[in-house]
Amino acid sequence: MTTALKGSAGGSRKSAWFAGLAIAAGMVFSVAQASADEIKTIEPGKLTIGMNGDMPMTQVKDGVLSGTDGELMVYVAKQLGLEPKVVQMDWAALIEATKQGKVDVMHGAMGWIEPRTKIMNLTDPIYYFGTLLAQKEENNYSTFADMKGRSVGTVTGFTLVPELKGVEGIGEVKLYDTSDGVMQDLVAGRLDMAILDPPLVQWAIVQHPEWKLKQVPLAPEPDKYPIMSTKYSVIFGVNKDEKALADAMSKVISEDIWKNCINVKTMAKYGMGDKAWFIPPDPDPRVGVDRPADFKSPNADHCF
Repeated sequence: MTTALKGSAGGSRKSAWFAGLAIAAGMVFSVAQASADEIKTIEPGKLTIGMNGDMPMTQVKDGVLSGTDGELMVYVAKQLGLEPKVVQMDWAALIEATKQGKVDVMHGAMGWIEPRTKIMNLTDPIYYFGTLLAQKEENNYSTFADMKGRSVGTVTGFTLVPELKGVEGIGEVKLYDTSDGVMQDLVAGRLDMAILDPPLVQWAIVQHPEWKLKQVPLAPEPDKYPIMSTKYSVIFGVNKDEKALADAMSKVISEDIWKNCINVKTMAKYGMGDKAWFIPPDPDPRVGVDRPADFKSPNADHCF
């Protein structure tokens, strides 16, 4: 994945997006409303949404959920006729809250992995990313071998933690409760590199060029480190007892958000309009797990 971010499509294509948006949104809304009686949420008429507030994915600003993932979540909720109700907590707590049915859905650069299918319903993807190493500009760490004798920071509860601890020769794995803590130590030089949600780091790079940070794709070694060598589908995690809700959300994502390039436009607002964010993994690990054999993850080729 490239980290050189460009704008989205040109003006004429954008006009076409907006021209068809109202009609497409109305169609999705009517389909969603037809099955609204089947949708179960913690509070009738409301969608209780868990997030950790890491930008550019999620934040509450002026009482409204926003960010790359947040805006798409609000869009989906509205199409389903549900009022967003936001709950903020750290990542590990979000996973437990979703498992226990304390929130309907969690989100924020949440990658699809098979173990999560056992504890949640996972929606269709909204975008994609691989593993990148955040580091100072003067460094060029790009391999697992580069971790030998060096300190790597990430967040408690991230799926890659057990695998990261097992990297041959790694100097130290430092775990933090929040991404902010990781970033602070990386900037201060107390970490050699960090593995965080790529959109978060890219946002920090854009907002704070004085930090002199960059991201470099981690060269995959799937036989030894499959989790960190995977390109992830970013999804919404829905409570296991709310399958009808997950299905309805996926319908909006696949039949509206991707077809009308809403995710591309939303990501571009936050500096992530590069096509690389919208290219699915190949092969798709979801096929035969929580999706049928003929499932094809969407792409945004028509948006560029």
